[in-house]
Amino acid sequence: MKSYFSIGNKYLQKSSWRDLAVIKFCLFAMGLLAGMSVRQKDKKAVRIGAATVFAVTYIPLMAKLFKIAGEE
Repeated sequence: MKSYFSIGNKYLQKSSWRDLAVIKFCLFAMGLLAGMSVRQKDKKAVRIGAATVFAVTYIPLMAKLFKIAGEE
């Protein structure tokens, strides 16, 4: 598992903001495709799970962004 993180870190160091934007669009499209395949009766649970994951990941990312922006 550590080698995967090492490869990821090296990839990020060699990437520009455009590369990361493309990755985000790709993940967004994959999420849309996955969301379209969920049965109607399970959509509420999927929405709650997705909102939870979004909040848990977005808040620390934005906190880091504001910390870095404050240093500039």
